Amino acid sequence: MSEINYSLFGGADSLDEGKASSSKINRTSRRTFAVNEGDEGVRDEYAYSAPPQDPKDFLWLMTEEPHRSRRLAIMKAHPEVTKLMGREPLTKYVVLFVVSLQISLAIFMRNHSPLSPLFIFVAYAIGGTANHNLFLAIHEITHNLAFRKIAPNKLLAIFANLPIGIPYSAAFKGYHIEHHKFLGQDGIDTDLPTRLEIICLNNVLGKVFFATFQILFYALRPTFVRAQTLTHWHFLNILVQVVVDYFLVSTYGARPLIYLIMSSFFAGSLHPCAGHFIAEHYLWDGLEQETYSYYGPLNVLAYNVGYHNEHHDFPSIPWTRLPALKALAPEFYDTIPSHPSWPMVIINFVRDKEVGIFARAKRIGKGRRLDIGVGGGAGAAAAGVSCSKIADLVDEAIDEEVDSSSDADMTESDKSE
Repeated sequence: MSEINYSLFGGADSLDEGKASSSKINRTSRRTFAVNEGDEGVRDEYAYSAPPQDPKDFLWLMTEEPHRSRRLAIMKAHPEVTKLMGREPLTKYVVLFVVSLQISLAIFMRNHSPLSPLFIFVAYAIGGTANHNLFLAIHEITHNLAFRKIAPNKLLAIFANLPIGIPYSAAFKGYHIEHHKFLGQDGIDTDLPTRLEIICLNNVLGKVFFATFQILFYALRPTFVRAQTLTHWHFLNILVQVVVDYFLVSTYGARPLIYLIMSSFFAGSLHPCAGHFIAEHYLWDGLEQETYSYYGPLNVLAYNVGYHNEHHDFPSIPWTRLPALKALAPEFYDTIPSHPSWPMVIINFVRDKEVGIFARAKRIGKGRRLDIGVGGGAGAAAAGVSCSKIADLVDEAIDEEVDSSSDADMTESDKSE
């Protein structure tokens, strides 16, 4: 059996990789290279073996997020890519099936104690997987890819929200569109950890706590970092959810609602599918690559969200056609590291000292002051340096470029809204 080549793997994706010995860290150097950049020998010169950042801080970048430029390059090389854009009618039927499954199971489990092994197993194995699927259904619908009109998409998201037990679909839309438009921008992209999280969770126990309670961080962090103005869609989302929760409790008792909320917790905790939360945008192996894809079988349960570079490059392409996008432009996607396993990402996130809450790329939030130092960590490049000292950076050119690229990250229906 031939030895596995880890050079295009993201993260230390085996139990052998990343183990520290008395003399060195036994890790295969990862590599990344530009399209058609020489032969294999030349490409291997672009290998990295150590993280370029200070573990006490994030990696601050001065460059534009990578997806806009790659999108333009792919559209130039493959103009037929526009044929992949559009709506996916299958989405609403998958949502209907999963919502029906979860509500039925919630009612069925009313006769079992929430502390019983059966209740916990069903809530984790079936409920956690189903609710994670609904998280990602809402993610897909947020881009208005289920219906042509905006209102039906928002109503479908509210419907998909029902088995989750807590209303969040309306708020998620605003935060997620900003995540695409302002990827990595401090104070705007609420997917990014805060400095307080680095201080409190930058160790093994902290990472275990973070991985276990991921769902709470993603639910609560946005309200502290960037509060939204409530709209009638927020209130409708809350009203519908409260009515359905009240109906379940008043008709069948508290256990169905306990089952649904427990399923949501497991869906965003130590669950195989939940590895995508860490896999998507954490930095690995000394690379400044801030988005990773995963092409494994769990995508079947997760609306192909593992095709994450592809999704960020073309958010107007629905989940069923993301594999076709990768197949259309292999010279762009087969040449960058990807994660072969979501569960192993969680394991190595916890056990690998070179990765942690700090391993995220950040940029200057528009109109914000930023702490930048000149003494970056090992391997720091001009494009990105670790920071610990204060400097006032105002770069109008970057701001203008961000403004000009913002609309390109949204679907046409998002723009019309």
